[in-house]
Order: sequence, then C-alpha cells, then structure tokens
Amino acid sequence: MLLNIHIKNLALIDELDIDFEERLNILTGETGAGKSIIIGSLGIGLGGRFDRNLLRDEDKEGLVELIFSVDDEYVRNELKLLEVYPDEEGQILISRKLNQAGRVVNRINDNTVTLTKLKETAGILIDLHAQHEQQSLLIKSKHLEILDRYGKEEIADKKACVKELYETYVKLSDRLSSMNMSEEERLRKKDYITYRINEISSAQLTEGEDESLETYYKKAVNAKDILKGLDKIHSVTGYDGASSFGNSVSYALSDMKGLVELDSDLDGTYKILSDIDGMLNDFNRELSDYMKSMEFDEGEFKETEDRLNLINTLKSKYGNSIEKVLKSKDEMEIELKELSDYENRLEVLKTELDETKEQLRQKSDELTDIRKKNAKKLCELIKQSLTELNFMSVSFEMSFNKLDRYSANGNDEAYFMISTNVGEPIKPLYEVASGGELSRVMLAIKSCLASEDDIPTLIFDEIDVGISGKTAQKVAEKMSVIAREHQVICITHLPQIAAMADTHYVIEKVVENNKTITKIKKLKKEQQIEELARILGGEEITEANLTSAAEMKGLAERTKLY
Repeated sequence: MLLNIHIKNLALIDELDIDFEERLNILTGETGAGKSIIIGSLGIGLGGRFDRNLLRDEDKEGLVELIFSVDDEYVRNELKLLEVYPDEEGQILISRKLNQAGRVVNRINDNTVTLTKLKETAGILIDLHAQHEQQSLLIKSKHLEILDRYGKEEIADKKACVKELYETYVKLSDRLSSMNMSEEERLRKKDYITYRINEISSAQLTEGEDESLETYYKKAVNAKDILKGLDKIHSVTGYDGASSFGNSVSYALSDMKGLVELDSDLDGTYKILSDIDGMLNDFNRELSDYMKSMEFDEGEFKETEDRLNLINTLKSKYGNSIEKVLKSKDEMEIELKELSDYENRLEVLKTELDETKEQLRQKSDELTDIRKKNAKKLCELIKQSLTELNFMSVSFEMSFNKLDRYSANGNDEAYFMISTNVGEPIKPLYEVASGGELSRVMLAIKSCLASEDDIPTLIFDEIDVGISGKTAQKVAEKMSVIAREHQVICITHLPQIAAMADTHYVIEKVVENNKTITKIKKLKKEQQIEELARILGGEEITEANLTSAAEMKGLAERTKLY
C-alpha cells in the first residue's frame, strides 16, 4: 500500500508530506485548495508529465516521492520480474526529481531507472483512476482490454500463443513478399550474392588474425622510434660508455670487493651490489636481443599492410569483426541456396504461411471462445454492481464482432452494451452514457476487477461527477466494499462519500509569509464531523449542519461491513 507521498516545490505546494492509512482514505477541501495538485503529483510520481511549468520556484528543484510497503507475495514476484526489490523494511521508494535544467531523474530506491521501468513498477503497486480514465470507456478498444484484464488467468496464455503465431505469420509474409521477383531479378540477385560470397571466401579469413596482424603492423610502423628510445636506454645502462651505469656498478663492485677483504661485515652489502650487477647484465642482454629482433623485412611489412587493408575492407562491408564477416557469408550462402531452389522454396514458404495462418485462425477462435465465456461472467458482475450503484433497470452485455484481419491480439472487436431504463434498446456504452453514468460504470468495473487484481492501492478522483442523493450514498457504500480488500484513496466533494472515510484529510489553502500555499491535515473524529457539516452547509456551520453530519457519520459507520 501507499504509505507516504512527499511533494516539494510544485504549484501551490512548498513542501508537503501525507501519510496514508489502510482502507478508505478520503481527501476533501474547498474548491481551489489544491486537491487537483495532489492528484496531479501522484500522477507525476507514477510517471506522468513533469515539466518546468509546474515548479513553484523555477530556481529550485521539484520533487515527488512515493513510499510503498509491499507485503503481498504475488506483488513481490511481479516486481521481481522487473528486477525491483523491496528494502529490508519491505518498502519501495519511487521518486521523480525535476532539476533547474529541466531534466527529470527517475529513481526506484537507490537506483536511477528509465521512465518505462518506473511506470511498469508503479502499475503493479497502484491504480490511479481520474476523469480521463472514465472517458476511456468511450473508446471501443479499451473494453477488450478490461475484459482481458478480468480474465487474465485463462486469457493470458492464449493471447501469448496468438501473439507468437501472428509474429511468425508476419515474418513469413514478409519473406514471401521479398521472394516475389521476376526471373531476371532473381538471376541478377544470384550473381550479386555469388560475387559477395566469393569476395569473402577468396580472402580465406581466420578468426583473430586481424588482431595479430595489427600488433605486428603497429610494431613495424613504430620500429624507428622504438629503436631510438631503446638505444638511448642501452647507452645509459650498458657497459660501453665511461659514465654508463653498468661501468659505474662494475667499478663500485671491484672497490667493494677490496673492502670486504678488510672487513667481512660488508659481505652482505657486497652480495646485494653483485646481484644488481647481474640483473643489469641480464637487462642489457635482453635489451640487445630485442633490438636485434626489430629488423623487419620490407616485403613482409608490405604483405601485412595489404592483408590488413583487405580485412578492413571486408569488415566495413559485412561486419565490424571477422566473426561477423564469416557469419554474413553463411547467411548469404543460405539465401543463395534458396534462390537456386527458388520454386521449391516458394512452395515451402507458401505452405508454411498457410499452415501458420490456419493455426492463427484456430487459436484466435479459441481466444474468442474464452473471452466470450469470461465476458458473460464479467458483465453479470458489472450488472449486479451497477444495480448496487442505483441503476435500477440496467442491462449490460458485451458485443463481439470478428474482424477481417488478424493482429497480435487476435481478430476480436468487442465492446460493452448498456440499457439503463426499461423498454430502452441496449446500445453501445460509448454512444449513450452520460458523465455521471460513466463514472458509476467505471466504479462498477473497478469493483469487479478489484476481486481479480492484486494491485494494493486504488486512487479515485472525480468518481462523484454528476451524482448526488441516493446514488451518492450507493457509490459511497461501493467504495467501502472495495476498501475491504484494497487501500483506497479518494478525493470527493460529496458528504455521503466523505462520511465513509476510515481516515479523513482536509486540504486547505493558507497564506504564510505573504505566500499562498496548500496544506493538508489528518482529521480526528470530531473534526471529521465539522468538515462534513461544512460540505453540507457551506462556510457557515450551524447546529443543524453538525447534527446532520453526525447522523451521516454514524450511518456510515453502521453501514461498513469491516
């Protein structure tokens, strides 16, 4: 569940911390107090747009941090697939920082991550429902996504199979298209491929030879400079010059030998100097041998240079290594074989394509059957949930059509159908639903998916659009049902929903140091009743408002089933 959100330097928020609780968390406040900013900040934390226009102070960084606790084993396993792991306390920190340069840094715990990974992680932990999402019910394709999400245990494997077959089908189709050519084109292509194969074959490449050739070539090219440097070193350390180090050591060793005869305690020191003389002899001998080996044959150097030029030319054409050049040759030989056996290969490809298409058709039909079975169960659940949300004579179904083309998702077109009044024909949801009806339909869908989903936290914003009275009470009761199994965070303007709060927060706009800022506070029970009275009666709270608010809160407490 979501434990905390920390917001810094965004819009009216200077710095804000909100600690959330289990079950139903309700946020209320006056219009313009900053409720939308908090939901917007949650959206940013989950990967939404984050730009400089949102900063309160452009000279400071903007920050949104979300702290989650992860207890559910399924959720942990889903996160593990993304290589995301809770810390020792079982918590995950998602943070997004916008710096003064306009760059957004996304982090999970202590690791910087891509926006895609952050969104995938957040999608496992939290489900944010805002007004734009209920508007998505007006898009037909979204309905099939909802169905697949509901029936994922049965549908997911079939979808994966259809997707794999479709990708194979597309590859075979592309391959067949590329092979459709005239006899003249085929012969021209054969000649071209044959030329390229021969170009590589005639080079008789050996893996790794370019590296050894380059080592030899580099040494030969730099031989003059190397010899010049080594000769200087040899003259300094050798025994030829009067002031050379070798001669100096030899003289010192001779003098030391005489001193040892006078004082045997110097014998150890003499041996050290003798070792130095021996090592210096060895060094100069190896140096001399190496200098003699630096004699390069002009013909061999030219052969090496030509060979490297040939290899590098082939690498520039067929790959940046000899291994890739040889692999290209193998691939071209396969293609040449196909062209040489063109008619047979064409028939084989056509057969493979037909067989794959038939398999795709069969598996798509199986996917349709499973979807229809799950659609029947889902629509019955949604209908029941809609009845609980004060749709008294509702019909709810899902219509299926077969498309004349396949995709990675099969060939189904499916969408919800609804009738909300007796005698009215059932019609596509995207054609008939009003704003208030859409919000209740989405809530009904969410409540049905909640039993199937393992997402710990659900956030609702503007779920109360276009509703009031008895319907608002039904929506409030449905929210409390969802909160039995999930943490729910809801921003509302309706007292019926606010009364259901297990934890109630009020968002306020205040002036401090001549600056307007948004603040939030958690309310005690008596403060909750005062806030309900404000929602019921406006700025002036009367005794009648307080009495009604207390009654409403008491009714909500008795209605809760947990």
